[in-house]
Amino acid sequence: MARKKVLVIMGSDSDFPVMEGCFRILKRFGVEYEAHIASAHRSPAKAQKLAKEAKENGFAVIIAAAGLAAHLAGVLASDTVLPVIGVPCKGGALNGVDALYATVQMPTGIPVATVAIDGGSNAAVLACQILAVADDELAEKLIMYKEELNSSVEDKETKLQNKLKEAGL
Repeated sequence: MARKKVLVIMGSDSDFPVMEGCFRILKRFGVEYEAHIASAHRSPAKAQKLAKEAKENGFAVIIAAAGLAAHLAGVLASDTVLPVIGVPCKGGALNGVDALYATVQMPTGIPVATVAIDGGSNAAVLACQILAVADDELAEKLIMYKEELNSSVEDKETKLQNKLKEAGL
């Protein structure tokens, strides 16, 4: 059985720098994805169509990145039964806090899993974890990834202790 795909929708091309890490993580884990631009406010019909057709097009998770009013994830979640992960993006007078609130504060029945402001990479990891529930090969890749994260912390610990020793502290 073919692995399910991830649909990534950005509210604007200005969200690409935040989502570049997302694309890199999905590629690293061998997860197929498609990326599109659709606005909850400027092209709502396109956003709704993408969400409504996502499941039949082989997607299992949707990631939505938007800033400012950031209604994109919620609009998508209202038109699909697939899990939607929202990525609030920095911008505007409130530096992304408005986007965070707009993404996370959803009414009952329309949940949006929300990562940190500018958390595109974590959105990809979460999407992979959702897919890994039914994909043992992907789960193994995630286990190895988490072990790499642990090793990197231990490497930093060793470097810190060496610096302290060398400095006589």
